[in-house]
Amino acid sequence: MSGSVDTLRKGQTLALSRDVPVISVPFGKTIELSAGAPVEIMQARGSSVSIAAEGRLYLIEGDQLDALGLDIVPRQTLPAGSSHDVLEAFVWDCLRTCFDPEIAVNIVELGLVYGVRLDTLITGETMVNVRMTLTAPGCGMGDVIAADAKHKILGAEQVSRVHVEIVFDPPWSRDMMSDEARLELGMF
Repeated sequence: MSGSVDTLRKGQTLALSRDVPVISVPFGKTIELSAGAPVEIMQARGSSVSIAAEGRLYLIEGDQLDALGLDIVPRQTLPAGSSHDVLEAFVWDCLRTCFDPEIAVNIVELGLVYGVRLDTLITGETMVNVRMTLTAPGCGMGDVIAADAKHKILGAEQVSRVHVEIVFDPPWSRDMMSDEARLELGMF
């Protein structure tokens, strides 16, 4: 099998072609699953895949998708010298590829991202600050989602630092979701 995340279907069972690091959901701890282990596709969105294995839920990131027989998804890049507006649009595009492994809608459409700010440091470097929340204060995936966002945003050459601040004020509510997100989740 070779192809993209879009070729996977929920409930599809595959065997891992090699040992692969995965992130446990909702704890965020990285472990390794062994080659040949059967996994069931739970969600395939953006550049990552949620799988069930050994009775647990895990996340396989884009640079590890070859273990499922798929093409590796390289992170998006942006060349140095891009304008401030282009850089900000790039950051928002990156955030739209970040998903909570348990929810089939990206974090922007879910209304989890409260804002993005680009700061020029005294050294001339650019730092991206993302202010976001989680669907519930006890969600164990906050660090995983924040790390995913950081990794993707650092694909812009002019970004030297990314800070993701997770806040709970104002608290998230379903009213913050876009119409597309409500439609995808059957909440209309």
